[in-house]
Amino acid sequence: MDEGGYKIRDQYATYYMTFTAVGWVDIFTRKDCSQILIDSFKYCIDHKGLILYAYVIMSSHVHLIAAAKEGTSGLSGIVRDFKTFTSKKIISWIQDNPKESRRDWLDMIFKYHGKYNSNNQEYQVWQQHNRPMQCVTPWFTLQKLNYIHNNPVKAWIVDQPEDYILSSARNYAGRKDTVLDVTLLDYGPLIGYVGNFTP
Repeated sequence: MDEGGYKIRDQYATYYMTFTAVGWVDIFTRKDCSQILIDSFKYCIDHKGLILYAYVIMSSHVHLIAAAKEGTSGLSGIVRDFKTFTSKKIISWIQDNPKESRRDWLDMIFKYHGKYNSNNQEYQVWQQHNRPMQCVTPWFTLQKLNYIHNNPVKAWIVDQPEDYILSSARNYAGRKDTVLDVTLLDYGPLIGYVGNFTP
C-alpha cells in the first residue's frame, strides 16, 4: 500500500493511520454511520486478526493505532476489507433512509468522487490514502496516542478526552462505558500523559 512515501512495509508491525471521508464530508455526525464503523472494527478484531490499540471517530475521519495478528492477511488486507465493507454499508444507509436531510447531497458527493476513481464502480466514500506511519518507538507511539485522544478536546467537543464516546480514551481511563474494546498499550505511567513527545 504505497502512498507517496507512506507505506505499510511490515504487515504485522504497529501503525498509526488516518481514514478520511472524501471531501472531508462529516458523515460520522450520523450515529448510524458511526455504528457501522464500530461494528466493522469489532468484526475485524473477532474474525480478521485486527489488533486495535487506539482510535477516535471524528465527524469526517478516523485516527487509529493498529496491527495485524501473525498468520492473517496482514494489516493492508484488513484495512482494505474494512474500507470496502464500510463504504458499501454507508452508501446503503444513505439510499435506504429517505428521511435523511442530506441524502441527495451525500449521494451526489460520493458519486462525484467515485466517477473520477477507476477503482470504484460508482461511489467512493473514503479517500484512498491512509498515511500509515510505523510506531517504531514508545515515544512516537505515545505521541500519536495522545494526539488521537485529544482530537475531540482540540475540536472543542469535550473538556476531557475520556468524555468523548467514540474514542479509546475511555478504555485507557479505565471506564466501563466504552463502545469498543481495544488492546491497551502497556507503557505504564506514561499512558495518559498529555505532553509533547518528540517522534
